[in-house]
Amino acid sequence: MPEFIDTSPAGECIFCKLVQGQIPAAKVFEDELTLAFMDLGQVNPGHVLVASKRHAATLFDLTPAEAGAVMQTARRVALAARAAFAPEGLNLFQANGAVAGQTVAHFHIHVLPRHAGDGVDLAWPRKDPGPAALNEYAAQLRAVLK
Repeated sequence: MPEFIDTSPAGECIFCKLVQGQIPAAKVFEDELTLAFMDLGQVNPGHVLVASKRHAATLFDLTPAEAGAVMQTARRVALAARAAFAPEGLNLFQANGAVAGQTVAHFHIHVLPRHAGDGVDLAWPRKDPGPAALNEYAAQLRAVLK
């Protein structure tokens, strides 16, 4: 798990500097609310980060419009990656908070083309709480969604 998480204020955030053109980036796509650019740490060719233009540290800080725009851009980039690089699969990966693996405190989604044997492992321990617990979890979420 990465040890570094950038908690800089928006004015010092590396992704904000990319958005403002203060530091270079290999831009892939840009619209009013999003910026897509090549990840410096390419896992596979076509590994792109899609970020909100406005500084928002996590998913919880996005507006509904920003969340929708980021997903639309991620889909657009995923389709382009499929056409350009012909991956066998593709992951979208998004982390919120250091414990989840977030290394830059500015909302972004990884669009990650995948190939057999590429060394990426996204496994976690499966827990089977049973139907009663699942129904209770669902009830807790429904209560908050109302």
